[in-house]
This record gives sequence, C-alpha cells and structure tokens, in this order.
Amino acid sequence: MSDCISGVWVPVATPFDEEGSVDYDMFSAHAHWLLSEGVDGLAILGTTSEANSLSVDERLSAMRTLIDMGVEPARLLPGTGSCSITDAVRMTTAAVDAGCPGVLVLPPFYYKGLSDDALFTFYSELIEKVNRDALRIYLYHIPQFSQVGFSIELVRRLVHAFPNVIAGLKDSSGDISNTLAMLEAFPSMHIFPGSEAFLLECLRAGAAGCITASGNANPRAICDLYASWREDTADAKQETVTRFRKIVEQFPLIPGVKALVARRAANASWRHMRTPLQALTGEQEARLADALRASGF
Repeated sequence: MSDCISGVWVPVATPFDEEGSVDYDMFSAHAHWLLSEGVDGLAILGTTSEANSLSVDERLSAMRTLIDMGVEPARLLPGTGSCSITDAVRMTTAAVDAGCPGVLVLPPFYYKGLSDDALFTFYSELIEKVNRDALRIYLYHIPQFSQVGFSIELVRRLVHAFPNVIAGLKDSSGDISNTLAMLEAFPSMHIFPGSEAFLLECLRAGAAGCITASGNANPRAICDLYASWREDTADAKQETVTRFRKIVEQFPLIPGVKALVARRAANASWRHMRTPLQALTGEQEARLADALRASGF
C-alpha cells in the first residue's frame, strides 16, 4: 500500500487547564513545536493523549483545532477507537473526511476475553459503516492496558478481508519478540513499535518507523536516529535514545512525559492530568530531572 505513513510519529500529550478542560491553544503550540523538531507526524488522541478520558466532542475539537491552526491533515494520525461502535464510526469518519491519511484504532476493550471472531466483526462493521475509499486503519495493539490484543491470525484475517483498508499496526506491547513476529508475518504492512528503544532493531527487520510517547520530550534525537539508521553511527544513537527512554520509564510514563514538557515549555499547566491519572509528585519529578541530567540529557 503506497499511501501509508512512515517515520517518527509522536502521540501528542494533551494539556489541561486548572479546571480540567482541554487547553487547545497549548495543544496546538506543542504540536507545532514537535513538527519544527522534525517529527514526521502527530499520532493524536491515543493513550499518551489521555484520549479515553476525553469525550468524543473533545477529541474531535482537538483534531479540528490543529487543522484550523495550520497543521496539515496529512501529518495527523488520530486515535478513533472506542468501546462504542457508534462513537468509533463518528470519529473515524470525521478523520477521513478531514484528510487524515489514517486512523489508529484501539479494539473495544471493556469486555474481556473477546474472540477473534468478535474483534473481526467489530472492525468489519466499522469499515462498512464508515464506507470511505480513503479509509486506512492502523491496528493498535496495547494489551497491557486494553487486555484485548491482536493475534497474528486475526491480523491476517483482517488484511485478507480488507487489503485496501488495513494499512498497518502499532505494537505498544513492549514485547519486541511480538513486534518482530508481526514484521515477519506481514512484510507489506507498515508496522511501528511503540518505543524508540526498539527502533533500530525493528527498522532492520522492516518496520516503518516508531510511534513513541517519549518523543514529546526527546523528538530530535529520535528523528536523527531514524534519518541515519543505515549509517555506522546508528548503534551509538540508538544507545542514547534508549538510555533516555529507560530513565523516563522508571516513572509513570504519561505524567512523566508531561512533566518534561512542562519544564521545556516553562509552563506548569502541562503537569495537569485528566482524572483518574495523577501528576508526578514534586519528589518524583526532581528524581526524573536529576536522573536525566546525570545521564547527560
């Protein structure tokens, strides 16, 4: 599929004001900063964006805000998954009609133990109800959160049934053996690890890039690794971005990333989380900053 995305895509964190409302101006400013740092695109409204704590209207407003503020729709990969097929259809249709090159679709996750048949039916119904030739779906595999994952057999069935729609997969499982197995099974799909710690190994196995939360705080180094992954310097660059990621992962990832954005932007509002998530404590943030500083960041 020639119109698939590739490169370094960042799941953009969502800022909130003191009342817990989305701060769309801050959201736009951060998105533009990420693009200025060289990222290929913005994977908005996923896990890092706290999307499952947002209403459908808030999610659609966030997407429209970026487009209205000059972000090309071709640089956006919105998360449009929902436990409600009605909401998933609404958000997916809006993203396709806005000109986005794809959507990242989390499986319905509330009911556990779903069979492959059940998940196949959900995605089939989504595709049929959206009914757009331009629809490109990237499956979102994050079983440690959703408790509902994609087997190789299910992916193969979806690709066979909808070869012009199922474009790729984001593997945020943290299990590189699973990512490599997906890459081997589906060499024509655009598959992305959900961490830059796996970027070089996955690129060498045929990955399309990465979609990584810590790119909110360290985008340029990740982009530099992607741009030079075939060069002799790639392994050293991989070690550097992995070291950064491993430090950030010692803390709750989303509030940790937002704390780093707050420091970079000199804006304390970035520390606000949408309930039920909580910000890092002052002590946690100080330890995070000290660890990064001690490691040369």
